[in-house]
Amino acid sequence: MANRATTKSPFLEGVRDGVPIALGYFAVAFSLGIAARNAGLTAFQGFFASMLCVASAGEYALFTLIGAGATYLEVALLTLITNARYFLMSCALSQRIDPRMKGIHRYLVGAVVTDEIFGITIARPGYMEPAYNYGAIAVSVPAWAIGTALGILMGNLLPARIVSALSVALYGMFLAIIIPPAKKSVAVALCVVVGFACSWAFGAVDVLAAAISPGTRTILLTVLLSAAAALIFPRKEDETDAQ
Repeated sequence: MANRATTKSPFLEGVRDGVPIALGYFAVAFSLGIAARNAGLTAFQGFFASMLCVASAGEYALFTLIGAGATYLEVALLTLITNARYFLMSCALSQRIDPRMKGIHRYLVGAVVTDEIFGITIARPGYMEPAYNYGAIAVSVPAWAIGTALGILMGNLLPARIVSALSVALYGMFLAIIIPPAKKSVAVALCVVVGFACSWAFGAVDVLAAAISPGTRTILLTVLLSAAAALIFPRKEDETDAQ
């Protein structure tokens, strides 16, 4: 697996690709800030929480439990379960690590694995470049934390429709991540289509929606679809090394 040859700095490329992520994060974090304010958190506490937990579902569960007066153990367990999908993403990224990469870089990159940063990282051919991830993290994580703090400060001043509309940018970013690879690979395109259909079915069927949480649904679909794709569309060793 050859390193990516570019004339630009990987860090600056990461900053460039991290800007749309930062915009989406800011909008979503703003609405999370309102939930944090309702739970009794201050702007500083919300900012600090978002710097340590860059996950929308996990952080929403965190604020909800804090507001309900849950114990530390309950908060830790639910946050672990809600964010379990990041284990899968980390396993996928581990296949892109240069064996010569120092342990400190492995830790720092692994500490901030989100859906969006994982998407832009895995889409790059060759070994993972820590500088690229640092660039994306440098703009996206502060935007996430600042959005949470501002949401707490402003409270419910903005209409709910405006806050909801701002979140659309994040879905547009997801489409920008998955469409280019889907155009190049039939296997990826099929996984995307089947994934959408299965996710819709899980939410539409009342029995499945009540029995399986969204986080668990994401984990199951990720494991099953990726395993099926690996069996149906196996990749040869020379194809992997060429990327």
